[in-house]
Amino acid sequence: MEEAASNTIKISQRTLIFPSRTPFSQNHALPLSPLDNDPNLRLTFRYLRLYISSHPDPYALISSSLSQALLHYYPLAGTLRYRLHDNRLENWCAAGQGVPLIRATAADITLESVNYLDDPDFSFVEQLVPDPGPDEGMEHPCMLQITVFGCGGFTLGAAMHHALNDGMGGSLFFNAVAELARGSSRISVEPVWNREVLLGARNPPRVESALVGEFLSLEKGVLPYQADAGDVVRECFHVQEESLEAFRRSLFEQSGLKFTTFEVLAAYVWRSKVRASEMKDNEVVKLAYSVNIRRVVKPALPDGYWGNGCVPMYVEVSVKDLTERPIWETAELIKKSKSSVSDEYVRSFIDFQAVHYGDGITAGNRVTGFTDWRHLGHSSVDFGSGGPVTVLPLGRNLLGSVHRCFFLPYSTANKKEGFKVLVTLPQHALPVFREDMHVFSP
Repeated sequence: MEEAASNTIKISQRTLIFPSRTPFSQNHALPLSPLDNDPNLRLTFRYLRLYISSHPDPYALISSSLSQALLHYYPLAGTLRYRLHDNRLENWCAAGQGVPLIRATAADITLESVNYLDDPDFSFVEQLVPDPGPDEGMEHPCMLQITVFGCGGFTLGAAMHHALNDGMGGSLFFNAVAELARGSSRISVEPVWNREVLLGARNPPRVESALVGEFLSLEKGVLPYQADAGDVVRECFHVQEESLEAFRRSLFEQSGLKFTTFEVLAAYVWRSKVRASEMKDNEVVKLAYSVNIRRVVKPALPDGYWGNGCVPMYVEVSVKDLTERPIWETAELIKKSKSSVSDEYVRSFIDFQAVHYGDGITAGNRVTGFTDWRHLGHSSVDFGSGGPVTVLPLGRNLLGSVHRCFFLPYSTANKKEGFKVLVTLPQHALPVFREDMHVFSP
């Protein structure tokens, strides 16, 4: 079935979708914030949404509403380029630019037959999302693909350059497209650009949070996230709520501390990945996760701000400490790191990025990136027949890490309890890691 499926995705059309009318009077460049210019975000992030019920022609519906939405989000039709005087990225907006939209079909496949992509065959899923190279990703920072299946359902695959927006910013855009598709005459949240002002560096820049310099290093040449990741694999693991709660209770009994799901599971998965990868005891490893700073900064960012509005946080330990100390101690380190997020940390991080832009900012090559997609509001993107039943990220890098980890909800079509963990790790580490994950899905 998998081989047959891979030969059944037929691309029939690729069209540039233009704003429904010219949204500006003259060509111009839009500056990006230091967060947008973070070298760790110099990549295209790919993900898809899967819809069971469909409009008779979702391609026509979405292409029309996309054209209307681009009046408000026209920078997505622009191009990214480097400024000559400082080599920072900017968004160039000119007449005649559009967003590529690909029409595809999988007429011989039903969504039920592929289990609504809850346990995805990635060789198949990769064909459902545009995959631009570095140059094309700069020329077209937003590329979309609609694939209609034999059952009438469809997937909307998106490839969006991270320099323009994060996940929440992308959701603002897709919600605008969906609102217009449902017949609204206007969008409920107007987008806000103003990036250099709202999240620009201070004058003069100053790094007053010691945590920023403590976890970030400066390297010349090829950065870790730009190098060949080697033989890595992706796999989903299931987490049952009962098993997770039992594990959380055991950590409480050992430590007397209450931990969130993220703190418990990130600590466990991080340790298991490092242990399975057979690193040396004296190596230093880092856990990275992003924090939404839209309400952390003062003043808070406006609701329509759709640029990058997150900063990374880190936890650093030696392999020996991570693998030999109790799990609750690692969970406590994660908990403590979250308490360090403040307006000063954010402003110091921005200033550090601005001052050291040309120095190759990285957290090193032993970083595991984590993010929780269970509550990001992806399901609100409803084109008129209900929200997506499955949301699946395909990003290759996360927070400068090639060994990323996502916490994802199950497809609502399958009505399963619990959630799943999508992990990327070296091929040789997979057997040991699988064994460790049985504790959450016995």
